[in-house]
Amino acid sequence: MRTLLILLLLSVPLPALKAADPPKSVKVFILAGQSNMEGKAKVSLAEYQAQQPATRDLFKHWQRGGKWIERDDVWIKFLDRKGKLTTGYGSPQCIGPELEFGTVVGDRFTEPVLLIKTAWGGRSLYRDFRSPSAGLPPDTALNKMLVDLKKQKGKENAALDDVKKPFGNSYRAMLSEVSDTLANLKKHFPDYADQGYEIAGFVWFQGWNDMISADATAEYAANLAHFIRDVRKDLKSPKLPFVIGQMGVEGANPSTNIKKFKDAQAAVMDVPEFRGNVALVKTDAFWDTDAEAVFKKGWRENLDEWNKVGSDYPYHYLGSAKTMCKIGRAFGTAVLELRGEKK
Repeated sequence: MRTLLILLLLSVPLPALKAADPPKSVKVFILAGQSNMEGKAKVSLAEYQAQQPATRDLFKHWQRGGKWIERDDVWIKFLDRKGKLTTGYGSPQCIGPELEFGTVVGDRFTEPVLLIKTAWGGRSLYRDFRSPSAGLPPDTALNKMLVDLKKQKGKENAALDDVKKPFGNSYRAMLSEVSDTLANLKKHFPDYADQGYEIAGFVWFQGWNDMISADATAEYAANLAHFIRDVRKDLKSPKLPFVIGQMGVEGANPSTNIKKFKDAQAAVMDVPEFRGNVALVKTDAFWDTDAEAVFKKGWRENLDEWNKVGSDYPYHYLGSAKTMCKIGRAFGTAVLELRGEKK
């Protein structure tokens, strides 16, 4: 009888074990530009503001017991630095837009998120980030550059090729950085489980070195349109959500040159093919008037007060940690809206 019972039990089919869900593909966002995409707001300023009643809500999700945390679900690579997203991924000991951008997209997706920052200070779209379809400037402009180059010490024998060579260098370096990172995800991020990736969005925050040149400003709208098309082509993503951070230095009432440049940036939004897949974020809305007021009355003479509100010059958004956080959140919200995602 006992043997019969055992045989009967063995004949009952066991429920099939459910296989574990495969890991979801990594959502990759590229953050490109010049110094303000690098980020110039000092971590020390953010640490102070994280403890103040008026500003601590901006930072509270990044702190536990007064210490900065890391996000396990958001990774970042910024040139020679990489790891889990936390403070310090701007310029050394600084934050940029990446911190709160990573918060917004990281909170939205259940998939891991990777931010690839490719930003270098002092670069123009006119020359350094100039993309292939823009071609070179007119010969008259190149010849004028050659004349100016020959005036420099040790450059008396410069040739036209020396003028042409730097064009597009940063564009190529940007693509190389993205390509290398994606080809070596396991090396850079050991938690990567070979689940693949999706390039989910691109954020462009750049402009100062074009704004200070009338020629570069005049070409900016056309060059930016070429840049968007070429980025999408080279990344094999024809409708890649693309966010432009419009210059916001000097706030709502900028100088004439800045206003002209902002108009050039905004002109891209009138291109029919970019409707619904390119967004413009007006960063002047996040200009820190408190930091500006202290800077204008003399930051050196009011250093204690200054260290509570700012950490850099106006062209770097006064090194305002509040501003960088708000800009990052706006970039994240904009890219999610382009993707049709709810925040």
